[in-house]
Amino acid sequence: MDTPDVPGHISRRRFIIGGAAVVGGAAFLNACGDDDDDDAGGTDDGTTGGEATATTGAAGGVATTAAAATGGTIKIGYVTPQTGALAPFGEADAFVLDALRETFAAGVAIGGATYAIEILDRDSESNSNTAATVAQELIVQDGVQLMCVAQTPDTTVPVVQTCTNNEIPVLSNNAPWQPHYLGIGGQLGPDIAPPVASEWNYHFFWGLEDVIQVFLAMWKDVAPGGVVGAMWPDDPDGNAWSDPNVGFPPKLAEAGYTLVDPGRFPLGTTDYTAQISQFKDAGVEIVTGVMIPPDFGAFWTQCQQQGFQPKAVTLGKCLLFPGAVASYPNPIGLSSEIWWSDRHPTTSSLTGQTSADLAAAY
Repeated sequence: MDTPDVPGHISRRRFIIGGAAVVGGAAFLNACGDDDDDDAGGTDDGTTGGEATATTGAAGGVATTAAAATGGTIKIGYVTPQTGALAPFGEADAFVLDALRETFAAGVAIGGATYAIEILDRDSESNSNTAATVAQELIVQDGVQLMCVAQTPDTTVPVVQTCTNNEIPVLSNNAPWQPHYLGIGGQLGPDIAPPVASEWNYHFFWGLEDVIQVFLAMWKDVAPGGVVGAMWPDDPDGNAWSDPNVGFPPKLAEAGYTLVDPGRFPLGTTDYTAQISQFKDAGVEIVTGVMIPPDFGAFWTQCQQQGFQPKAVTLGKCLLFPGAVASYPNPIGLSSEIWWSDRHPTTSSLTGQTSADLAAAY
């Protein structure tokens, strides 16, 4: 429940809206530069049903000067994978913080007062347990009043769970809404009215319905009605992408494709001989899935070694960043969805920059 605005106090709703004004949209800065990051559309997940939108990324530091503040300082925590298998997702964090410092150097007006903004970032190390630990430290030791988290459910889910347990508002982004929502305890499926999974979480990102549509559109001229092999790991993304209700399986069947699913495999798997053999025996023409870069690197190397050459290889996560793609042997025929590029006809509500301007600045 919101507390009415009184002198020296901000209601939860006003605080979240103000915080979103500070950090909203900056997650999209993480995708700039030469990278073509991806999107077919956006979905406001409704994990809280609130009006605040998505979160941001930033490196640690004070984003505004204390002298500008008449209402005090708002501390915002941010958790992102800066190292480890998912490090490419956090590559632009320092750039984002610099942009926020410049934009909000004079403070942010909320409810008639001006607040300084202090952003404290932490590295999840691409590990869910670490993400939960650093989120807890930001809340208990650093006293953050608002948390931001982004970059795949591996990071967003544990941070949101930690914030919910501590009753700290959290804005999350860059994770398809179904894996995120299911990961924090939501329910989806036939005859289920999706309940609120967390009263403290506001999530914004596209959903599986969008990426499925994009993948199918890419395949229709390559192997319409063909045989699709799935590489879905045992993690929040893999479990949601393979879900029989909201994932790929029912949509592939509707589109006339035959699915070959070897089952979930643990992150860090190094031997994919069993999956490759099954794909070869079944005549798989298209490989899809959602893999972290090191795992896909091992899988794709073994595909080359074992003579498996599908017509199309379309996966999430591992094919988003040129640096990762360049590390794979013979990266011909690889494809992924695109969320954002310097050619998108959009303009920042924070700075007025076009997509091309933003990419050039990065």
